[in-house]
Amino acid sequence: MMISSAPLYRTLQMLFGVAVVLFTGRMLVMVLPYLNFEPGIHFLTTKSEATNANSLFRVGFYVHITSSLLVLAAGLPQFFPVLLRRQLALHRGLGKAYVVTILALAAPSGLILAAYANGGLAAKAGFTLQCVVWWLATWQAYRLARQRRWQEHTEWMIRSFAVTLAAMSLRLESYGMYHWLGTKPMETYITVTWLSWTGNLLLAEVLVQAGAARRLLRDFYAVDKQPKPQAVPA
Repeated sequence: MMISSAPLYRTLQMLFGVAVVLFTGRMLVMVLPYLNFEPGIHFLTTKSEATNANSLFRVGFYVHITSSLLVLAAGLPQFFPVLLRRQLALHRGLGKAYVVTILALAAPSGLILAAYANGGLAAKAGFTLQCVVWWLATWQAYRLARQRRWQEHTEWMIRSFAVTLAAMSLRLESYGMYHWLGTKPMETYITVTWLSWTGNLLLAEVLVQAGAARRLLRDFYAVDKQPKPQAVPA
């Protein structure tokens, strides 16, 4: 099934882009205070003194929060072909930055944080599996690009970015469950630990089956239909 309603597709694409840009900006604002490397602020206050003093946790935390911002910034433009169809080198550069950052930094550091996650085994398992799926989906997208299997590459990039956006889903779902459904804080936390990325993957699969990858490729390779200017007679 191909996504056929162009106006609806463009509107949803634009809303998606605006939402991710706003979230990336919000994350930047949230990350900046941590760059003073103070152990007792914001999220770090939820960790014990022993955990905050642990060098492995500290390295994993700072690598993860900074590399995740780069992943968001590098990944989003790939879903707006109009920005990159005439900038092939930029497209490849951003793609490589996205892949390398996830495989070498963001996903491995996420595994470190998962080992120290609050909420017991259920939360640790959820975050660990999320990082493993994130790494594998991104690797598969990279492998398919190397084989020049572009549609499958795009499909796996959609899945990879869906997991990338789990941080955004986690916050939105936490707010909705706590304020609208009245769930208890720990119930909310454990639920969104799993729902934030599995729900995103389910939505990504719906989009893939609806032809989103084919649509992105068609837009990326679209030929400019504007008439070329005629030469001025001498």
